[in-house]
Amino acid sequence: MTPLSSIIRRHNLNYHLYADDTQLYVTLKPCPDEMSTAAEGIQQCFDEIHDWMNSPMLRLNEDKTQFMVFGSKYQLNHLPFDPSLQFADNVFRASDSVRDLGVQLDSHLTMESHITSICKSAYFHLRCLAKIKKTSTPQILTQLVHCFITSRLDYGNSLLYGCSSTILRKLQLIQNSAARLITGTKRREHITPILKNLHWLPVENRITFKILVLTYRALHNMAPLYLSNLLEKYHPGRALRSGQSLDLQQPRTRTQYGDLAFTSVSPRLWNDLPHVIKSAKSLTIFKKLLRTHLFNMYYM
Repeated sequence: MTPLSSIIRRHNLNYHLYADDTQLYVTLKPCPDEMSTAAEGIQQCFDEIHDWMNSPMLRLNEDKTQFMVFGSKYQLNHLPFDPSLQFADNVFRASDSVRDLGVQLDSHLTMESHITSICKSAYFHLRCLAKIKKTSTPQILTQLVHCFITSRLDYGNSLLYGCSSTILRKLQLIQNSAARLITGTKRREHITPILKNLHWLPVENRITFKILVLTYRALHNMAPLYLSNLLEKYHPGRALRSGQSLDLQQPRTRTQYGDLAFTSVSPRLWNDLPHVIKSAKSLTIFKKLLRTHLFNMYYM
């Protein structure tokens, strides 16, 4: 255990440590007493971290230090105090959006800022690829699209599950534009046959694919332990045929955020899969069967 993690644990905070990044987080109920207690605990942890950093002559990077309060619009509009944290002489105010491991998060978890960032970057690269289209073969153009466009659509896309169709349509239009660029299809032509010929899953199905792959990894010890611990296999109270179905326990949720959590979405999607897919012997076989299943569901 590192000295930094020991300090954080003493204040009963959750954390993730990365090579050049540290994240602290705490969950709480939207009541004034609990929120005040949590804010005091985080501030005390900050003060102790500051004292520890002074001894090895370390310094906090103020430009990359941010904090955010997540909640519904009603909850954030009725906070009992103005959220802020102080580290030495620096005072940090709550941000409206933060970048976390390449994903742009907003305080209401609508993912609008993240999708806006994807659209801006993707359309820039599409315009650049359009300029070299005449000097490139379809094979090279396809590889470039996967490198600069598809990779951006797929990165962190499991977080987009449950987003409104209006928001997801923005990403689907990017995929449609990439398909038209490769095939030379005009805008008036229907895009579904083009995507089918390219063997591309639409954006919404790609999100489902990513979540189910993460679920398979978690169930077969190929994912971080904190993900595996979120899933529980279904064990009926008495001997039933469903006891051999490889299903997962579906937790009860009371909020919209709970319905969209990995602990809720993963079992719901997993339990709907055919048994032959859930019982795949390897990740490669699982991906192949799952992709075929989702492809047939959408195009057939």
